[in-house]
Amino acid sequence: MGGSDLTVLVVDDDFRVAELHAQVVSSVTGFAVADVVGSVAAARDVVRETPVDLALVDVYLPDGSGIDLIRELDCDTFVLGAAGEGGTVRRAMAAGTLVYLVKPFANTELARRLAAYAQYRRIVESPELTQTEIDTALAALRPVLPTSGATAPAARSVTKELVMKALRESEQPMSAGEVAMATGVSRATAQRYLAALVAKGQLRMQLRYGSTGRPEQEYRLVRSSGT
Repeated sequence: MGGSDLTVLVVDDDFRVAELHAQVVSSVTGFAVADVVGSVAAARDVVRETPVDLALVDVYLPDGSGIDLIRELDCDTFVLGAAGEGGTVRRAMAAGTLVYLVKPFANTELARRLAAYAQYRRIVESPELTQTEIDTALAALRPVLPTSGATAPAARSVTKELVMKALRESEQPMSAGEVAMATGVSRATAQRYLAALVAKGQLRMQLRYGSTGRPEQEYRLVRSSGT
């Protein structure tokens, strides 16, 4: 496990489901599985001994509530549960979870939310944030484009085409700052379009590790994506 990886604890009493979630975590660049457990007590044991960045928590566990566990954890959380009742969702959000996914969901959806979480973490690691950066970080956690396109980059737009063109012409993956320089848009705008394109599956996000400092996100085209 790389020292800069985001560590993830999987908490689900269905062993097969837990292992599947762990496999998805391991497949996303920049993430590593801290442990896989099936109960509230086991999760508590892990976090006492192991630093954890993110916990993927089921709602119903054999020895307690996953939502109650979330209130205890000193880390970010996603709820991955079969319960879709409005009251349960509200309680989970009030407890502090960042993402609520109702089972069953595609492995690609979890991978997409993990990539979005990595972008959120990269932004909020700054010692001081502007309102625009805060809004961008929160928007990154919800990488679902509405069909109306009213609050997200349009499916076909001049800026999107500039971003895609810059990535097509680059021999190497590009960071948001590099895309901004190549296209003439602001870094925040570049980040917004890059996040939207990752959410649509047209780009892939990975981490670029330098000799010093924290890793930087970089983006490359998915080979099968169109323009």
